[in-house]
Amino acid sequence: MAKMRGHGFLTSEAENFAVVLGTNEIASAIAVRLRWEGFRVVMSHDPFPPVIRRGMAFHDALYDDRAEVDGIVAQHAETAMEIVNILAEPGKVVVTHRQLTDVITLKSPAVVVDARVQKNRTTPDLRGLARLTIGVGPNFAVSHNCDIAIETHPANAGALTEKGETRRADGVARTLGGVGKERFVYSTCAGVWRTPLDVGALVFRDFVLGYQDRIAVRAPMDGYLRGIARDGVLAPAGVKLVEIDPRGRSARWTGSDERGRRIADGVVAALEKAPTRRRRLRRELSKLH
Repeated sequence: MAKMRGHGFLTSEAENFAVVLGTNEIASAIAVRLRWEGFRVVMSHDPFPPVIRRGMAFHDALYDDRAEVDGIVAQHAETAMEIVNILAEPGKVVVTHRQLTDVITLKSPAVVVDARVQKNRTTPDLRGLARLTIGVGPNFAVSHNCDIAIETHPANAGALTEKGETRRADGVARTLGGVGKERFVYSTCAGVWRTPLDVGALVFRDFVLGYQDRIAVRAPMDGYLRGIARDGVLAPAGVKLVEIDPRGRSARWTGSDERGRRIADGVVAALEKAPTRRRRLRRELSKLH
């Protein structure tokens, strides 16, 4: 039966096929919302930066661990047949190591959403790879490397950028329980991250959280692990390895958060604007002839 449904996916129109780049918590919130909207979603993993908020993301499904966010379940797939069969199942999204160029050979997507949030990297031009390409976060410029963009900065998360560039990363962390950047632990060098801990663990100040390149990494404060990179990941210097939630019993480390949901709402708003944008483009082109 799954194979029959998979065949239907391959032979139908691309209107409900979406590819999301990234497996972090923002990409996952977007994937959840797209699934609720009736899209069949494939999430393509990128190793940079390491995913730390794994209880809020579908990332761990890449390792065949159970990953569920807001009632949607992710399942790992690498072969074309595995991807197609999972897409045919209700309430599921696919996570894969396969890159965008591999995934779009299955079928041309209606939308590609780049939600990797690579704040300090050059972003490739995604236009033309789908009917609509959406950039999420810094380094996106409309009509340069995407069709429309979504802001991720806490001050205006989810806001649409239809002209110009998205807001640049300012390096200022939003506060959580009255604590800003101090709740994060960053890698000081490139190396393999080793830790026995998982998200949700209670830790105390100066507790050894793990080792990177054999250098001990300690907790900067008491709290629960809202995020921690998975054991064995290769992390470059200067990226987040750990996030501590200092809010005590109010701490949360699973499910999408308000910021992720606002950004996901922005993606849906961009989809709703897409037909209008295409009509406007046609009008502008007609004036040139």
